[in-house]
Amino acid sequence: MRSTLLYAYVLVSSLILVLGCRSDPVKPVVPITGFDLVAESAGGFHTCGVVQSGQAYCWGKNESGQLGNGTTTNSAVPVPVAGDLRFASVSAGGEYTCALTQTGEAYCWGRNLSGQLGDGTTEDRAAPVAVAGGLAYTEVSAGGSHTCAITPGGQAYCWGSNAYGQLGDGTMSYSAVPVPVAGGLTFISINTGGDFTCGVAADGAAYCWGRNTSGQLGGAPGESSAVPVPVAGGLTFSYVSAGGRHSCGLATDGRVHCWGDNAYGQLGDGTRTSSNVPVPVATSLTFSAVSAGDDHACSMTAEGQVYCWGKNLSGQVGDDSRSDRHAPVPVVTGGFAFASVSAGGSHSCGVPLGLGAWCWGRNEFGALGDGTGNDSRIPVPVASP
Repeated sequence: MRSTLLYAYVLVSSLILVLGCRSDPVKPVVPITGFDLVAESAGGFHTCGVVQSGQAYCWGKNESGQLGNGTTTNSAVPVPVAGDLRFASVSAGGEYTCALTQTGEAYCWGRNLSGQLGDGTTEDRAAPVAVAGGLAYTEVSAGGSHTCAITPGGQAYCWGSNAYGQLGDGTMSYSAVPVPVAGGLTFISINTGGDFTCGVAADGAAYCWGRNTSGQLGGAPGESSAVPVPVAGGLTFSYVSAGGRHSCGLATDGRVHCWGDNAYGQLGDGTRTSSNVPVPVATSLTFSAVSAGDDHACSMTAEGQVYCWGKNLSGQVGDDSRSDRHAPVPVVTGGFAFASVSAGGSHSCGVPLGLGAWCWGRNEFGALGDGTGNDSRIPVPVASP
């Protein structure tokens, strides 16, 4: 019954638009689609998602095999990841992708120059390969060229590039297999950025490690760290997202705080002044999720409304403009609510309940998945595979 009513609403809404009823700002037409994701992730120039059956799909740039379909051919529409694996989550990184199976095994594919696939080699892979070590994980995060994951017991492991200490093992030597993060901390979440990593410990304290040229570790300015350092301010977080050179954290009270580079307003505090300590995003809204991209960030309220801020040259903020935003602005939608949101390199994606997947921003390599190479300043529906 609910499905029937939804499709009726969609049909009526589409007819109204066709008949010429216009609104300002422009709102995307809501299509009927069968491509319903349960998880999605926006990477550098590609995007990946998982459907209910556990099949993973990717779209966009594929020069290093990051779409995982056995080729290195770009695709502007979703293509299935090769093999018969069934996944529970997926994380799209710079030029590679990692995912967890429904039983917690980690697999990666794509670029592997620094060992970021974790299979013990530095060979690119155009289809999934198992991460070495045989550990089970509850979360995996693919960054610029390094990967981190946490076990069911909260132990953190990382692998890949380590020039700035982003593996957190106390060294600056890369590793093509998982190595434990130093310090004996127990984590409830972990997220990798460009050349750094952040995680939330069991007590809600945030820690970051790796490159710190823009204050993205949230502690001492200018000094990289090869071991976790606490984020200043004494806030308790439920999640921290590491972006290109900035970080954003969701505090336990629902407020979002960001720190690091702010050249495009990606800290969302209404300024373009960088900060090496957390500053509150300029809004009275509370949120249930946050995602930091290269130079922008997006957050979602408990009701499913998405707000973005920061660099907007390609329309990645989703407010039907190309103007950088120094504070949160609502993403233009057709009135639907999102269940999740992910900020990537220069594009963003979200999954509304029952309405497929939507992306907006840069689309040079097909990362929006709409079958074109055209940028979009508002969400466009990802084509059904």
